[in-house]
Amino acid sequence: MGRWIITIVFLVICAFFTRMIPYTSFFRNFNTMIHEFGHAITTLVLSGRVLNIELYADHSGVTRSAVAESWKLIPIGLSGYLIASLFAWFLFAMDYKNKQKLGLVVMTTIAAISLVFFVRNEFGIWWLIGFIVLNVIMIMFARGNFERIYYLIIAFLTLEESVFSAFSLVIYAYNDPAHAGDAALLREATGLPAMLWALVFTVFALWCAMKGLSLFAKKRSRPNRSPGGYAHRTYSEYSGNPEYSGNSEYPEYSEDRRGRF
Repeated sequence: MGRWIITIVFLVICAFFTRMIPYTSFFRNFNTMIHEFGHAITTLVLSGRVLNIELYADHSGVTRSAVAESWKLIPIGLSGYLIASLFAWFLFAMDYKNKQKLGLVVMTTIAAISLVFFVRNEFGIWWLIGFIVLNVIMIMFARGNFERIYYLIIAFLTLEESVFSAFSLVIYAYNDPAHAGDAALLREATGLPAMLWALVFTVFALWCAMKGLSLFAKKRSRPNRSPGGYAHRTYSEYSGNPEYSGNSEYPEYSEDRRGRF
């Protein structure tokens, strides 16, 4: 329980300070893009059709797709928040392995796929172009700490948004269950309350956040490594340590995401 509380406190503090950094609003749309991309990919895996994706300036978005059987709406409805949360964890895993550039390449590739195949509204198109161009510049020219700082800004904002967007769904499910986005869709598909689904999304997002932050903390606490990859240790660290002693007919699915904090 202690780790859950620490994660929540850290996210609240992080949300406060990241809003003081200029231009972070631009990068908050990345979580929305991953969310909608998750819906789109799941639809295609289930042999459905993705009609379009729209991304909006208020960090909300909508995916319109069509599937043949109504049961397929369940995995489609689940995929947005779950994939966004898992991707936030993935970003921290890449940082832990010192593969920030690979993480940027993955982000840029998903953005490019979304731009070419899915996103059709004006804001979404221009946001994706800007994000791709900025990432390409960073991939080509950024090095060392500058690259990692840029990467971590995106990672922390994605992590923060993945949790708070899920938590905002709890509020919407309480005030107006019929308009609680994916939770409302799952309520119609399963008969289970929208609040239940909103809580599932929130708990899962917190769990992924806890995993991601633990990797970040673990990296900060492990010994520095030389360019050759060997840890710098003193004699005192080794001595006494036993370790070193020696279609149109399809029903249409339209996700209506609401705003967030």
